[in-house]
Amino acid sequence: VQLQASGGGLVQAGGSLRISCAASGRTFSKTNMGWFRQAPGKEREFVAAISLSGRSTNYADSVKGRFTISRDGAKNTVYLQMNSLKPEDTAVYLCALDQSDIPYASSRLAAYDYWGQGTQVTVSS
Repeated sequence: VQLQASGGGLVQAGGSLRISCAASGRTFSKTNMGWFRQAPGKEREFVAAISLSGRSTNYADSVKGRFTISRDGAKNTVYLQMNSLKPEDTAVYLCALDQSDIPYASSRLAAYDYWGQGTQVTVSS
C-alpha cells in the first residue's frame, strides 16, 4: 500500500488550500481514510476521517466548520479542503488508511494501518 500526499504550501491566514492523498495497493472502496497533522514539538493529532462508503465523516473540534474531507473512488484519492486557515493549522498533514472492511471514520491513530509521508501546510499571520 502506498499513500502519496500533495498540495501543501504557504498560505495567509484566512485563506484556503486543498490537499490530496492518492492511494494504491488496496481496493480503495474497502478502506476508511483519515487525515492527521503534526506540528514541530507536538504529538500527532486527528484532523478528519471518512468512511469507506463516504457516507460518514468525523472532524476534530478545532477544524469543524472550516475543513471538509471527501473522497473520489474513480481516482483513489481523498481530499481535505481547508478554509479560513489559521496560523495554528501549520503542520505536516499526513493521510492514513484503515484497511478494515467495517465502514467507520475513526479518530484514533491506532485504527490506521498505513501512513503517507505527509505534506507541509504553513499558514502565515
